[in-house]
Amino acid sequence: MWKPEREHLEESNVAKTLAERGEPLEKFLEYTYTGDFWSWFESHVLGLRWARRYEKVLDLSRGVQWPRWFVGGFLNIGDQVEESAQPLVKWEGEDGSAAEWSYSYVLYKARAVASWLKRAGLRKGDRVAVYMPMVPEIVPVMLGIIRAGGIFVPLFSGFGREAIRIRLEDSEARFVFASDVSYRRGREVDMLAELEAGLAKSVEAVVLHARARERKDYVDLGEVFRTGGDYVEVTEAEDPMMLIYTSGTTGKPKATVHVHGGFPIKAAADVYFHFDLKRGETLTWVTDMGWMMGPWLVFSAYLLRGSMAFFEGAPDYPKDRVWKFVERFKVKVLGMAATLTRHLRTIGAEPGEGAGELKAFGNTGEPIDAESWWWLHKAGRGRAPIINYSGGTEISGGILGCYVVKPIKPTSFNGPSPGTKAAVFTEDGKPAPPGVEGELVVLSVWPGMTRGFWRDPQRYLETYWSKWPGVWAHGDAAVVDEDGYFYIVGRADDTLKVAGKRLGPAEVEGVLNSHPAVAESAVVGKPDPLKGEVPVAFVVLKQGFQPSEELKRELAALAEKALGKAYGALEEIYFVKELPKTRNAKIMRRVIRAILLGKSPGDLSALENPTAVEEIKKAIGRQ
Repeated sequence: MWKPEREHLEESNVAKTLAERGEPLEKFLEYTYTGDFWSWFESHVLGLRWARRYEKVLDLSRGVQWPRWFVGGFLNIGDQVEESAQPLVKWEGEDGSAAEWSYSYVLYKARAVASWLKRAGLRKGDRVAVYMPMVPEIVPVMLGIIRAGGIFVPLFSGFGREAIRIRLEDSEARFVFASDVSYRRGREVDMLAELEAGLAKSVEAVVLHARARERKDYVDLGEVFRTGGDYVEVTEAEDPMMLIYTSGTTGKPKATVHVHGGFPIKAAADVYFHFDLKRGETLTWVTDMGWMMGPWLVFSAYLLRGSMAFFEGAPDYPKDRVWKFVERFKVKVLGMAATLTRHLRTIGAEPGEGAGELKAFGNTGEPIDAESWWWLHKAGRGRAPIINYSGGTEISGGILGCYVVKPIKPTSFNGPSPGTKAAVFTEDGKPAPPGVEGELVVLSVWPGMTRGFWRDPQRYLETYWSKWPGVWAHGDAAVVDEDGYFYIVGRADDTLKVAGKRLGPAEVEGVLNSHPAVAESAVVGKPDPLKGEVPVAFVVLKQGFQPSEELKRELAALAEKALGKAYGALEEIYFVKELPKTRNAKIMRRVIRAILLGKSPGDLSALENPTAVEEIKKAIGRQ
């Protein structure tokens, strides 16, 4: 296992905190489950600037499902830094171009964005979507929206038109900031065409980051930056400042609601205590702003007065790009999904000298395999810990992580993240004995909890709070060993994790079902050595249509076009006459997946049509 050295035991953020408090890690973690901890953290570590200080740290009068934090406090998280020449953003393009933007420069642009939005008629609480790749401009755009009192709605830069349309319509975004193109693997990707095809009626103005060519029919982002201004909206700690969409097992994608006094503070706490980021150090996570780790990267580096480094384009173009990037920008913390780590290892992208200067690796998105864990261990010369980190968009960071004052077993989590009292429950709602698989739960409340799903509070309650009274059931299958180390073993529900990104089957099914030949479909996940999981579709055709390879290609292309290659690429499509369903017409995806993987489908007593099981077996050749 990885073992801490003297610097970890004496100089790390968590070590110094434990020394100041005169208590062991386990006792300190108990303290993080209280409101007192979060009051201490925001004031003594972050030094947040309050327009009016809060009267009460935590209010649970509406129950644990709906906590209110920093009650009565006025806080705008987009207005938290002073001007400084220190770099906030470090960036690299796929062609090798680079940029470094100071705190002062980012702040100047963020102020301009906020002022322009206010002049354009933005009202407090209006939604503003952002559809841009990982370019430096995305940071002041994000902070400017929040500074103006708007609600930032990040969209994955690889989304296709249908995925864009659904999210714009659901959020009723009034403004969209977008790039006309992105660059990946030496190709120019036309993002504007996808946006134009997916625009919702609610959108009143598009602000365009024109990179390839001038467009007079849109507001120019460069002009917005040049308008200047210093507007900042007065907002409360509980005012929404961001909606991030995450897919569920049924229905449309759900927007998690995050507030000024929530997500950013939780993200910063995790980075401070897990990843040991200190003032002026550089944090990198290979991600996109449309996924949770994008805003997480921005908020944590920004509030901890560090630097964030990110790049546009593919991390394996060329294959050693990640390692050269680490060396070029003197990165101290490098975070990647296990999928990417496995891929780099597979293609022989051996870490360079810069990897040895890292103080920590981060892994998130899905469980990391032992071989990849040891590969990173070697890359960091045995000194840099691999901080396994798992939580979610609804959490604002981690439920589980690793602390550098304690040994780390390969692929494990050596403790709960700050504020999240984690446990593993069996189906009877009791703690699972060591070595017994159960469901990961949280028995505390914390500022980063989503404030429900956008305009759908009942769905939020059903998703996380309906399994056991007063317990957050997260949907991850997990195990705790005899030493108290946690391990994630997969998803407890039907949600897929494709390359570390959550994908709801209903999102893909909706696209497939829009084809005139398709009556209905079901999508399940199949394990993949590179991506962790890949989507497989089972399709029922309408009367008069026949299965064919041509139709299969049509459906695959439809999914890719609507959802994007990274998101909607189907591994396989099988045609069947019927899908297994319950009496209330719910498709039994767990049954389909079990058959696909050659496992027992379990109890089939709830099936209305048991013959559908034979249909699935026949389609995949298991009869």
